[in-house]
Amino acid sequence: MNITIIRNATIVNEGIFYKGDVVVEDENITYAGPPSMEKMPGKANVIDAGGLLLIPGVIDEHVHFREPGLTHKGDIFTESMAAVAGGVTSFMDMPNTSPQTVTNELIREKLTIASEKSLANYSFYIGATNSNLGEVLDTDPRAVCGIKLFMGASTGNMLVNEEPVLRELFSKASIPLACHCESESVIKKNTSIYIEKYGEDVPVSLHPYIRSREACYQSSVYAVALAREYGTRLHILHLSTADELKLFKSESKASEKRITGEACLHHLWFDETGYDRKGTLVKLNPAIKTRFDREALIKGLCNDTIDTVATDHSPHTSLEKNNPYFKAPSGAPFVQHSLVAMLELWHRKLIPVETIVEKMCHNPAIIYNIKERGFIREGYKADLCLVNPDDPWTVSAGNILYKCGWSPIEGETFRSKVVMTMVNGAIVYDHGSINKETRGRKLVFDR
Repeated sequence: MNITIIRNATIVNEGIFYKGDVVVEDENITYAGPPSMEKMPGKANVIDAGGLLLIPGVIDEHVHFREPGLTHKGDIFTESMAAVAGGVTSFMDMPNTSPQTVTNELIREKLTIASEKSLANYSFYIGATNSNLGEVLDTDPRAVCGIKLFMGASTGNMLVNEEPVLRELFSKASIPLACHCESESVIKKNTSIYIEKYGEDVPVSLHPYIRSREACYQSSVYAVALAREYGTRLHILHLSTADELKLFKSESKASEKRITGEACLHHLWFDETGYDRKGTLVKLNPAIKTRFDREALIKGLCNDTIDTVATDHSPHTSLEKNNPYFKAPSGAPFVQHSLVAMLELWHRKLIPVETIVEKMCHNPAIIYNIKERGFIREGYKADLCLVNPDDPWTVSAGNILYKCGWSPIEGETFRSKVVMTMVNGAIVYDHGSINKETRGRKLVFDR
């Protein structure tokens, strides 16, 4: 039996801070509480965590690790390596790979790849289309995190815009529907307006006016209306506007809701002034919008209107991003830097650290019914992260681990640093050193 004792940590878990110890035996937490010599096994690897924060490992419910088929941008090994370096111990990967993950057979193929390559725990969404309804509804609810629904706008053939199909999904889905809400018709109308004015030379700063707040709000309203009609377990991804927040209940915990919402790091970190500084590096869908929207999203996290924080980690090569507006793909990598960036907002007194842990660790586990993860509890899997809250460092090309080699976060200085990440009781990341031989586990869902 392998035993690790983490002593003298400042534990942040389930809404409280306390000084305490955690004992890990093989893959599981066997003690979490105040310092107690009576609870300590004799032979163990002891880690002195004095001055450090100990939190559950981050669960990133929204990533695009690009495998299979798009591995020149990223792959499950490289992006999971970046994830554990950032304190992320579990991820849920989206279906827009090549081929798109729209069958259970393709889900099984992805699970096999992850079992061989992933340093973090993993699960995969099945993607809905206008023509795979039977396949989606036959999905084992214990084996798949959720159904990804592009409701309004998408790339490829994953746009679901036929009302009978939508109603079948909303009325019969037995697992969470995770929705990308942007209105295709509004986006097309806006695009034509700006092409008429600028031709193909549309400035990237107009991205939030093409993929506008109206496009987001209109689609989100429709999704919420369907979910209320059928009692669907709906999770709206990457909220980007203050307008959308009125669709959600505030001051209610995630466990009490059927309709929940996600904020992504980039919408909390950047506003429209970023287009002048970063250009197409911050071209993302939905678009980054105004300072007012950014501040409203942060407030929405604090008052429980918004339930989770994720990354929408979407790497592209520098060559791909270094193109004019229409040719540059949308998306950027964030999974290595999400936790430290959110802790920077804590340092700025914009959001409590307990709320960060709730939105990044606890609530993804609650919303997706993940078994025995997301909390520091006895009997749970030992997915843990140690953070030094006072060790400033700057993101640079030399310490970025994404396969694409860049990030919009490059050049930012953060006051907090991830010191150690433990996945299933194994130390995977330790003061800059990565154990590349460890492998995560398939997430299991209590449904």
